[in-house]
Amino acid sequence: MENHDKLDERWPGRIALMVAHCAGMVDLVALPVWVGTLITRYGFDPQRAGALATLFLLGAVGCSLVCAPRFHRLRANVVAPCGFALAGIAFFATALTSDFTLMAVLHALAGAAAGSALSMAHGTMGRGRNPHRMFALAGMALGIFAIVFLGLTPVLVAAGGGPVLFRVFAAVMLVAAVVTAVAFPAGPVAPAAGARTGHAAGAGGISAAVWFAALGISCMGLVQAMMFSFLERIGADRGFAPAAVTGVLIALGFVNLIPAPLAALLQRRWPAHLVVLGGPVAQAALAVTIAGSTGYLPYAVAGAMFAAVMIFTHTFAFGLVAQLDPGGRALSATPAMLMVGAAIGPVLGGTLVKHAGYGVLGSAAVLLAIAAVYCFAQAGRRRAVVLS
Repeated sequence: MENHDKLDERWPGRIALMVAHCAGMVDLVALPVWVGTLITRYGFDPQRAGALATLFLLGAVGCSLVCAPRFHRLRANVVAPCGFALAGIAFFATALTSDFTLMAVLHALAGAAAGSALSMAHGTMGRGRNPHRMFALAGMALGIFAIVFLGLTPVLVAAGGGPVLFRVFAAVMLVAAVVTAVAFPAGPVAPAAGARTGHAAGAGGISAAVWFAALGISCMGLVQAMMFSFLERIGADRGFAPAAVTGVLIALGFVNLIPAPLAALLQRRWPAHLVVLGGPVAQAALAVTIAGSTGYLPYAVAGAMFAAVMIFTHTFAFGLVAQLDPGGRALSATPAMLMVGAAIGPVLGGTLVKHAGYGVLGSAAVLLAIAAVYCFAQAGRRRAVVLS
């Protein structure tokens, strides 16, 4: 057990998990640039552009669902770098074509590879002594990554064209492959209390509380992807200057630095099963503001804060699921929980925008928030039974 304890405290392993989180969750940062580039540089309509992002996310969901039940039997320190390397190759190939069908296949392959790697990272985080804190560290890293990505990528795409975006994605994935190959924790880090009985901890059935929490996360992921995919396009189509829209994306990156450390600070002060009830409400309010505002200031403020709500709430949701399933198996399915909703988001958003305009996105967000609050409330009700 001492070796595991030392492994849990070593920064190289933590950094590898943080890098893996950034690469695997790239959609949480990149969707506005991603969908916007597919529309403006490749000439796809909103529905087809959203469908490509959806295929990446569906690939991630599929592999996460395959990997999660087998988490304890897989060598995470092998699967993670291999997955990121394959995703990098798929994105590099995407940069070489403009054919929609081939791009669709490559997006699905990249998502499947990245999803398998991310499942290993999140499952490993869940085996640690403080999964909430580790996920908060990963969220802080994602905030820093967002600043760099959103500050540089639009400029690079403007100068070099659409394929540059996929070269950037390829570089991100290949960096993650190298880092996880060198420093990914070699085995399960110190199991949390209740997981220390070994494999048996993860062998039982997953409780209904976990499933309700997963559905709540999925609903929030759907709203996040549906709105975030069109954040850049909403600003551009309402006549805001390109520099002003880019400024919102950069501000978003800086705001994203706040929620993860704040979630870590409040871990023992705010009960997770109550925090997750407020997240969907705040997310829906921001979505309605973005979708309905015609002025720049409300659009900019709501847009800059939008992703932060998801990061903050998801950190508490991650900690909640870790309490309910300390063996890490359910947490290795985190990409599926988040991305099964997020996968629907871009194509659903594109379809709604194509047929009814941007305003209807706010109404859809409110309906999904109601569903998310119900699911999190059910998870909270069942939590006491599971933990008793």
